[in-house]
Amino acid sequence: MGFRDENGDLVGFDIDLANAVSELTGLTFTFQPIDWSLKETELEQGNIDMIWNGYSITESRQAVVLFSDPYLENRQIVVVLADSDIQTLADLNNKVVSVQKDSSALEAVTNTPELLATFANGEVLQFDSNVDLFMDLEAGRSDAIILDEIFADYTMKQRGADQYRILDEDFGSESYGIGFRQSDTELETTINEALNTLKANGTFDQIKDNWFND
Repeated sequence: MGFRDENGDLVGFDIDLANAVSELTGLTFTFQPIDWSLKETELEQGNIDMIWNGYSITESRQAVVLFSDPYLENRQIVVVLADSDIQTLADLNNKVVSVQKDSSALEAVTNTPELLATFANGEVLQFDSNVDLFMDLEAGRSDAIILDEIFADYTMKQRGADQYRILDEDFGSESYGIGFRQSDTELETTINEALNTLKANGTFDQIKDNWFND
């Protein structure tokens, strides 16, 4: 998870974790924002060397990307406004549902075509960022949004958690991993070893608690 703060600086759990890996390994990282829908293309063309920002490990992505060991558990969840009459996935019938472009949420919905067919116009609206999802939900243009639980939890706390509600039903659990070119096995091994060290010495949990615990 990484984003720009009010000063325009890139911050977040994944930013802090990458910095800790950098200190441990001596590797120098440059954080390069990209169009999320083009992330695998950017990696393949050599414009970036890693995809490291809440990148869920999925079967389709494993076909084209070499993943690190999983480092954080996640779910794809449904968020509605607190006063919404939507209580279950079945209640999304004829509702406007939104996701981020080329996201795990989009893949999860696409993999449940029977449910997707019940949404308004049999489709989901797609936005460039998860922040855009929340803005559209708050404006009343979307009835529900589907996204990473990790990002949703953090964002709801920042924007006022009492105005949202998470449905009990979700699209299953998944894990975050770091994506590499399939030829970069040495770099993947180095990063995996560093992550294991950070977990063993407590640094990983300190960073996690700083971002996700109240």
